[in-house]
Amino acid sequence: QVQLVESGGGLVQPGDSLRLSCAASGNFFNIYFMAWYRRAPGKQRELVARITNDGTTNYAGSVKGRFTISMDGTKNNVYLQMNSLKPEDTAAYYCNTFAAVVGGPATGYWGQGTQVTVSS
Repeated sequence: QVQLVESGGGLVQPGDSLRLSCAASGNFFNIYFMAWYRRAPGKQRELVARITNDGTTNYAGSVKGRFTISMDGTKNNVYLQMNSLKPEDTAAYYCNTFAAVVGGPATGYWGQGTQVTVSS
């Protein structure tokens, strides 16, 4: 199993910045990628950004140039630096990973989510 714990959400004003963090723990031996998704009220969950274990990144068009995803050297922690936040970025943000665990197949895991609210 893999446990994902997010932190860093909060209430900010338009134009502000926030940095989300996600820490992975458990009996995994390989993380293939880590990603951030978000779900705004009344909308479907959408991919915000993804980073593979070789450092390849991709972003949703709505956040490209404003958000940056990164992974630390252990590849167990992923970050989302969010700059120039807009009210439409308001959502619950979820950490996601696809990992291989000891004694089982590779599968996807989700964190509990952290709320980001952008409002003046």
